[in-house]
Amino acid sequence: MQAIEGVLFEPVGCLAEFPSGPFLEMAFRLFGRKRKTSQSGSRSYWHLLNLMQSTSKKLEESERQLVEALEFQAVADASVYEDVVPALSELKAISVKLFVTSSLSGAAITRFLDRYSLNQFFSAVWSRDNALGVKAAPLQAAIAGASLKPKHMIFIDERS
Repeated sequence: MQAIEGVLFEPVGCLAEFPSGPFLEMAFRLFGRKRKTSQSGSRSYWHLLNLMQSTSKKLEESERQLVEALEFQAVADASVYEDVVPALSELKAISVKLFVTSSLSGAAITRFLDRYSLNQFFSAVWSRDNALGVKAAPLQAAIAGASLKPKHMIFIDERS
């Protein structure tokens, strides 16, 4: 059996329930998608990431500011799951390194970790900004930067 030395977390849907509204608004404003209602913030988030990844559209400064403002709104309205702090505490106590790997902006992740006092648990954070991409890019950057063998790491997101 392989020992797990590191766990990589996507905050949206894994550490907290995020509202769908801000992600749906980004899909509408940036990609012209219909404003459908969705119960799942995670589903809306992954749909938005698929749109971001599938287009070669470079966001203008005003669009980047819009995205960040809507991500801040999502963070403000997120609800951290009640078992997150106890679970992170237990993992840290047994010397498992914890990392955030997310397609959110670095500023949004920082605000999320600060708002819910989760900074103390994570060794490093990779976002779409420092990983230079979404979806797989933050995960690949984290694996490369964590100084751990990939076979000793697991990635947890809401789809896991």
